[in-house]
Amino acid sequence: MVAPVEFVFQPSLALQLLAWVLAGSLLGCCSGLVPGLHANNFALLLAGVAASIPGPPLFVGCAMLAAGVVHTFLNAVPAMALGVPDAEMAVTALPGHRLVLAGRGYEAIRLSALGSLLAVLAAVPLAVPVTWVVSAVYPVVRAQLPLLLAMVAAALIASERTTRGRFGGLLSFALASGLGALTLDLSTDAPLEAGGTLAPLFAGLFGAPVLIDAIRGAGMPPQDGDGIAVSRTTVGVTAVAGTIAGGVVGYIPGISAAIAAVAVLAVVPSEASDRGYIVATSGVDTANTIFALFALVVIGQPRTGVMVAFDSLNAPLELPMLLAAVVLSGLVGFALVIGLGDAYLELVGRVAYWKLSVAVLALLLVLSVLFSGPIGIAIFVAATAVGLVPVRLRARRVHLMGVLIGPLIVGL
Repeated sequence: MVAPVEFVFQPSLALQLLAWVLAGSLLGCCSGLVPGLHANNFALLLAGVAASIPGPPLFVGCAMLAAGVVHTFLNAVPAMALGVPDAEMAVTALPGHRLVLAGRGYEAIRLSALGSLLAVLAAVPLAVPVTWVVSAVYPVVRAQLPLLLAMVAAALIASERTTRGRFGGLLSFALASGLGALTLDLSTDAPLEAGGTLAPLFAGLFGAPVLIDAIRGAGMPPQDGDGIAVSRTTVGVTAVAGTIAGGVVGYIPGISAAIAAVAVLAVVPSEASDRGYIVATSGVDTANTIFALFALVVIGQPRTGVMVAFDSLNAPLELPMLLAAVVLSGLVGFALVIGLGDAYLELVGRVAYWKLSVAVLALLLVLSVLFSGPIGIAIFVAATAVGLVPVRLRARRVHLMGVLIGPLIVGL
């Protein structure tokens, strides 16, 4: 006869966990609201200081996880509030920016928050079966990785609706691939050794072009209404699809949340594609952190920067405690996005937009130098030039992920 399992609630343990999760959540909130601070750079900074933080490794690890999860909630806020282009460029704007231009920024904030929260709630029960399936097929995927990535790149280019867009996608992918091949493995002399050349590459490819276009824009129009103009079913299905895609992203190098979101849009009605993209991207981004935790437990390999930080602690893999930290931080992240997102939009709306855009461009340049040293300036400028290509040719920016995919295809 099997003895019943006894669960003992320890108030002191629960209070400690809550305190560490709140501390990590505050850190993730601050980092998520910094424009241009990539999640991996932030996580690798954590890895550098994690071992020196006083406290039990398990609780420090819970704080690291909380910081990573909340970062994925809050980083959507500056992405939507900053870099809003002129209304004439709405066709090539990011989905979040298109909603802001239409005065639906508050709705966009809530869609992002829902995508991330639902991903947390869905990823916990889905993590075991998805991790098992992906782990089973991973050896085949790894062996055929160049072919798989080439097929993904070709599918993305083919998915453009116009000949000009397909040409723009192909050219953007080729230029980004060449840039990645030349710069990814460069040695740097940087004040902060965290992520190498990724900071100037991503800041130049995805951040600076948006801000440059915003300098000429009229700024953020008045925002009105926070209701969600899409069905609950669509939000739920998109979030779950994004959650599953987040598990795949964690295992296949070079596949980003944006690429996975494009694939998820296949289950989203065309009239809700912008809103679906926001939900899917947020879901993929947040779910990736949770699936990476299970990957560390199952195969013993850290798949994300946050897991590198966690692994550096040699903390015990107490899955129930770690999952409790993830769910708690997800609830905190949701509350923070709703509480701070609207205020962030209102604050940005009151500032002279061209001045704000120039200031954020300067911040991206500073971050490039901090993470990559003086060479980061040259990489940032080159990446910015490449990042302007898809916008000018009416193609999606997702093709710029060739900066990682291209070198992986050719085995660099």
